[in-house]
Amino acid sequence: MNQGCLDYQMTRRRMLGLSSATLLGMPIAQMLARAGEAKQANAEHVILFWCGGGMSHIDTWDPKPGRPVAGEFDPISTSADGIQISGIFPKLAKQMHHAALIRSIAGTNGAHGRASYQLQTSYNESGNLVHPGIGSIVTHEKERLGDLPAFITVSGNARRAGYLGQKCEAYYVGRPGEKDPYLAFPAGITQMRGNKRLDVLAKMNLRNARNLSVEESKSVNTATKEAVNLMRSPALKAFELNGEDAKTIARYGDTDFGRGALLARRLVETGVRFVQVNRGGFDTHNNNFPAMQNHGDIMDPALASLVEDLAASGKLEKTMVIVLSEFGRTPRINSNAGRDHHARCFSCFMAGGGIKGGQVIGKSDEDAIMPAERPVNPHDLHASICYALGIDHSKEVETPLGRPMRLVSEGAKPVIELFG
Repeated sequence: MNQGCLDYQMTRRRMLGLSSATLLGMPIAQMLARAGEAKQANAEHVILFWCGGGMSHIDTWDPKPGRPVAGEFDPISTSADGIQISGIFPKLAKQMHHAALIRSIAGTNGAHGRASYQLQTSYNESGNLVHPGIGSIVTHEKERLGDLPAFITVSGNARRAGYLGQKCEAYYVGRPGEKDPYLAFPAGITQMRGNKRLDVLAKMNLRNARNLSVEESKSVNTATKEAVNLMRSPALKAFELNGEDAKTIARYGDTDFGRGALLARRLVETGVRFVQVNRGGFDTHNNNFPAMQNHGDIMDPALASLVEDLAASGKLEKTMVIVLSEFGRTPRINSNAGRDHHARCFSCFMAGGGIKGGQVIGKSDEDAIMPAERPVNPHDLHASICYALGIDHSKEVETPLGRPMRLVSEGAKPVIELFG
């Protein structure tokens, strides 16, 4: 959307002075504020690497050399001038000119469940309402591309779609590269016999609908239709990694995480809007450093190869890659050589989708305990993802009970600096 004519006949200073004036029902001052955020959306896809358990920010994106909190890993220089990251990511360091780091995320929840909920939905957990995860929001707001599900989660579950409904739920892939046994007829069942079974299933669902609510019946029909369409789509081959060159698999790493990153690349190339790749094991209360070295050994080649390949194909400009966790770890190293939960300040990695590479947003204090500059709230990350995709993060939708809910919690603002 072109915003270039807003100041055409009246200076910005003069319009700001007219705080009570309106245009098309909206206060002019508010329109100007939104115009400062408006841009041509670059992103079409998102790949979120969810690191469950609480990834140590000091041992990844925000090293503190020379400080007592530094730990066992030396920082290394990267392809971005003046930016250092942990030595557990030597290959990814060569791709940092494509990426940005946020080092001043100011969380509020130190418990895994509540923090994970907030970081994936932008809302605090509520006892009587399930808020949709960011993948479901993207699926709800962006047109579906191709036959594959718009939202796919790999090696773990994503947040539910909540009040956005079954169409916005994630399609689950257990182990990347393996065929889903539920998307093919059993051995010995011909196509004709299989189709007859589907007809019987449709009749059974219709009969059973009498015992379900309207929403439940709708969800069953949607899930069945989606599964049948996927079974019959040639795009299903995108899930199969058997045809990939052995050198490519070795470059990403022949691990579940490496294959997950490779699968994510294939899926966005096929048109999938949102892919979430899950990895746990970051709750390092004990023996933090060997655990983090192991994470680096597995994640480093996968993330570096993904960013490199997307950049080489021109797809990175349209694909936002995010590495995020529910919180960081304490700068203080405990008596078990571990780090404990730390929500007050942590970091994340972002690349692509219009993000200006080679920069750091925000700054932690000298021991990474608190943000020292440019605090970023968790819901600001959601607003930034929406911003990149051209989604109005302040939009309201109605729940099935008629309650209006914002896509992203109130007060969220995109981190505009990310986009240069």
